[in-house]
Amino acid sequence: MGRLRPGTGVLRRKPIELVDETPGEESVQLTKVLGLWQLTAIGVGGIIGAGIFTLAGTVANRTAGPAVVVSFLIAGIASAAAAFSYAEFAGLVPKAGSAYTYGYVALGELPGWFIGWDLLLEYTAIVSVVAIGISGYLSFLLGDVGLHLPAWMLGAPGTGEGHRVDLFAAALCLLIAYLLTLGIKNAARFETVVVVVKVAVVLLVIIVGFFHVDAANYTPFFPYGVGGAATGAATVFFAVFGYDAMSTAAEESKDATRHMPRAIIYSLGIAMVLYVLACLVLTGMQHYTQIDPRSGFSSAFLSAGLRRLADVIAAGAIIGILTVMFTFMLGVTRVWFAMSRDGLLPRWFARTHPTRHVPTRVTWLVGAGSAVIAGLVPIGEAAELTNIGILLAFVVVCVAVIVLRYRRPDLPRTFRCPGMPVVPALGALFSLWLITYLRWETWARFVVWFLIGLVIYFGYSYRHSALAGPAEAGRP
Repeated sequence: MGRLRPGTGVLRRKPIELVDETPGEESVQLTKVLGLWQLTAIGVGGIIGAGIFTLAGTVANRTAGPAVVVSFLIAGIASAAAAFSYAEFAGLVPKAGSAYTYGYVALGELPGWFIGWDLLLEYTAIVSVVAIGISGYLSFLLGDVGLHLPAWMLGAPGTGEGHRVDLFAAALCLLIAYLLTLGIKNAARFETVVVVVKVAVVLLVIIVGFFHVDAANYTPFFPYGVGGAATGAATVFFAVFGYDAMSTAAEESKDATRHMPRAIIYSLGIAMVLYVLACLVLTGMQHYTQIDPRSGFSSAFLSAGLRRLADVIAAGAIIGILTVMFTFMLGVTRVWFAMSRDGLLPRWFARTHPTRHVPTRVTWLVGAGSAVIAGLVPIGEAAELTNIGILLAFVVVCVAVIVLRYRRPDLPRTFRCPGMPVVPALGALFSLWLITYLRWETWARFVVWFLIGLVIYFGYSYRHSALAGPAEAGRP
């Protein structure tokens, strides 16, 4: 780029003054079409979904009991502390890439690379997990109306007798990829409409379910101990973010410096209120031991004799959870696009459609990869791929906002993280604490992915980076 680059070697940092520049002839700017409420809808769409319709029942039944409410609150506190950090960065660095870009400008290329590399796996896995969750509700809905599909197409191998592939989950991944290739404006309209439907269904669940709550079901409140609630928090954590994936669309916002921070705060606040109320209703309607881990709310309303409403909830869950897939697939494609535009991955991936101005190449690749995971991997194993990288991304963003605040206090910030440095430090500590509750298998998968990333960075990315000097630069 021919200008002074702060830092050297693997810690060279992208100058924040140059973050709006688009290096390389193969990169194309994304179209700025998203307003505040479209961004908020994408954030709410990413947060509310599997957490209510799938994970709430699973964690209540197997991990925390009625204290699943505490699990969500613990995860929500950690998420809120990080959300303020994201909000400050979103107003300061309104570019595609989210945590990857924030880490790049504040901490250096290698930390930014690993966050981006982690998010490629984490976001793709989340898309797959959510698709599997929708498939569970579809099975419930079709079975309740007397339509029974062949067992071979209803689940991944090992999840049930005769299961060979979760065909519906795989097809959903490809459907979301197709919607994203139509252009961000059309895709965002779809997302906004479906989010409204989803919130309406959640409110219906809360209002109607309130009249069927039996307080006796809350006893014992901590059947698995306080540790069970903490373990549950680590499990549901990916249900209380989504704003981070939404922030990857900053480059497609009409006024990112003002709208992105507000959209992050609004989306998390709306989601947490609905999560807490919904969990109280679920564990109050049915004893935690009787909650169906795959379709908790539908089975709870069915047990209360509200069969038609149970079907409505199942249908609403199928429609509503689509928005989570949309938000996170949007996120992973924008991170991949940003890394490729910076030269850390081949710039071939950074090409956008000539008229729709979206990265169609990476979108279809992500769609295919998530379809394979959703179709062939059980939901428990797929979910284990989702949390550790996100938690580490939160740690990096929280640390980076502190570093940049003290390194560059002169930068114009449209939103300032409150309680500096205590709030972001708490966000980092909460995230590190939740990481300790993850299983060793999760760590093993992460280490393998980390080592693969290390090989790619030093074998390709370091030399091809847009920040590489003449002696380092390689040919794409």
